[in-house]
Amino acid sequence: MTAKQIAVKKYVVKLNDNERERLDTLIHAGKHPARQLTKARILLKADTSAVGEGWSDSQIAAALDTSVDTVARTRQQLVEEGLETVLVRKHSPASARVRIFDGAAEAKLIALACSAPPKGRKRWTLQLLEEQVVELKIVERASDNTIGRTLKKTFSNLTCASSGSSRLMPTPRS
Repeated sequence: MTAKQIAVKKYVVKLNDNERERLDTLIHAGKHPARQLTKARILLKADTSAVGEGWSDSQIAAALDTSVDTVARTRQQLVEEGLETVLVRKHSPASARVRIFDGAAEAKLIALACSAPPKGRKRWTLQLLEEQVVELKIVERASDNTIGRTLKKTFSNLTCASSGSSRLMPTPRS
């Protein structure tokens, strides 16, 4: 016996009527993320109750064009944590990067970018802004790329005088 077949026996999926109905409704009604639909299909195929299909992991993986590991993890998650946990994607705030520019630092960066450039310069460059925000202790460190993204986000606002979009040209009269 392979490890995957043992996993099938260890985490047996038995859905009740309400759970089956919820998964069927999820698949057939409305728009839902592909990952959620795949997991719902995996659970319906893996269901070993009287009305379930009771497929093996390898059969499910082949039919749904996913990996055997995904099927095994979905079974395990259902048995250990429940249906709701399987369908809702978990988000870990610890996995997200900490923002370099918070609201106050962003405002100072914008003020700096809108101010007069240093002596001998015609305009601010991203590298000059990078050096200046560190020198002024607005942030501890920042790359020119981060500064560019922050300013792009700010200046792409439609209320700006120059948002980068094309002007409307009047159509010629016929």
